[in-house]
Amino acid sequence: MPFFSDIKGVDTAAIIAEKEARIASLEADNSHLKAELSQLKRLIFGQKSERFIPEVDQNQLSIDLGGFSAEPPESAEEEAISYTRKKSTARKVAHPGRHPLPAHLPVEEIIIEPALDTAEMRRIGQQVSESLHMQAARFFIRREIRPKYLEKTEPKKEAGESSEHDVSSSHIHIAPLPARPIPRSMAGASLLACILISKYCDHLPLYRQRKIYQCEGVDIPTSTLSDWVGSVCELLDPLYVKLRQEVLKQEYLMVDESRMPVDDKRGSGKTHMGYQWVYYAPLTKLVLFEYQKGRGKQYPKDTLKDFKGYLQTDGYGVYDSLFDKKEGVELLGCMAHTRRYFDKALDQDRKQASIAMDYFQQLYAIERKAREEQASPQQRYTLRQAQATAILTQLSTWARERLPEVLPKSLMGKALAYYLKREKKLKGYLTDGRLEIDNNYVENAIRPLALGRKNYLFAGSHKAARHTAIIYSFIGSCEKLKLNPTDWLTHVLETIPNTSIQDLDRLLPHNCKNPEN
Repeated sequence: MPFFSDIKGVDTAAIIAEKEARIASLEADNSHLKAELSQLKRLIFGQKSERFIPEVDQNQLSIDLGGFSAEPPESAEEEAISYTRKKSTARKVAHPGRHPLPAHLPVEEIIIEPALDTAEMRRIGQQVSESLHMQAARFFIRREIRPKYLEKTEPKKEAGESSEHDVSSSHIHIAPLPARPIPRSMAGASLLACILISKYCDHLPLYRQRKIYQCEGVDIPTSTLSDWVGSVCELLDPLYVKLRQEVLKQEYLMVDESRMPVDDKRGSGKTHMGYQWVYYAPLTKLVLFEYQKGRGKQYPKDTLKDFKGYLQTDGYGVYDSLFDKKEGVELLGCMAHTRRYFDKALDQDRKQASIAMDYFQQLYAIERKAREEQASPQQRYTLRQAQATAILTQLSTWARERLPEVLPKSLMGKALAYYLKREKKLKGYLTDGRLEIDNNYVENAIRPLALGRKNYLFAGSHKAARHTAIIYSFIGSCEKLKLNPTDWLTHVLETIPNTSIQDLDRLLPHNCKNPEN
């Protein structure tokens, strides 16, 4: 240091400061790269669950939903205890056994007689054993026979005419042929419903379904299956429009989006990256998938141009720029997305991230308690005001104090900044007991799309992508309403050809609770 200070024109303090700043920058970059590597390893090899188990320190106060309670530490003194145990002679408690078989299933009874002559014996009882069986999908032919009837009439007699009965003047009566989902097609409603549910709910591409049908001795070309799927979606399009109207008129919506590769036949060798925008109405439990060619703000802007009410989203900035200042729309944040940032920070700064995760754990414990007690919206509002408000206030205070102490590019810094930027929106759910703490319901509705995408890879056209949105909308709504989607779709396909446009509302899933009846 003295050597450099003797050189004229050299600012040693500036050089040292520059070196120290460079070292600090490299250390920050190194920490950031280590965190990224840790996240990649966790993504590839680690668990995906975000469940947090706090490390309990016996010397600290234990936090519960009712406040703070201090438990006195156990005495360190040792005490020898001796006792005499009597051996129990009681029989062991019998194993509770298996769960009972579903009562709604049909029962096939088989009587098994002993392999001897029982004619001279007296029956004193019986033992019953049950086992669960299943039949594979069974094809059958429905032959519709319409008898013809001839109504005889007395023809008018004119001069020179024969008195014999004139067949041409008779009336022939025959019942009209029931309308089919696809005119002049051999596919019945139950088969069409099975094909669509297998593709979009069970994630079986059409070519795999064809192989399954071939094992049953029925060969339906994949192109025919594809045509049937397209025809059914066209038939359901008016009902989909009704569903869209019903969802968008709700005053509380959750929104999310997911990619949808589309082969748009432009010859570039690459698929077009479209998006399925998903809207979920928690109050009616209806799901709406809407295919759009992009992820830009013009798409939700057009769809939600008349929307008024609560809109719950993740941190995608499009929603903030469109609706943050729109009159009549209140944006809500997603606590699960925020918690995810702190969950990722556990690997880098476990001590601080654990504090935040403990706060989130308390908030979700309140929601779980309300759900288990089947609390009404008013009861849930009261519970949140009594407990969740104070927890969120403590979390916000802690986050503001920690933010200046961490590196902005660190995972902890990003988590704190994400939370504080959306603090108001994350607290919005406290104002109404009907609102949810996060938008996990809409994320769950997207999962079938993600699973199906891994199997059929892409949609064959933009029209096919819209057909995908139609079917996923109805399947998602049925699942949220706990309806069997196959039964509902079969019922609709049998009914919709004879239903007027004014009566389509009664076929929507929430208005069709028992489609099998």
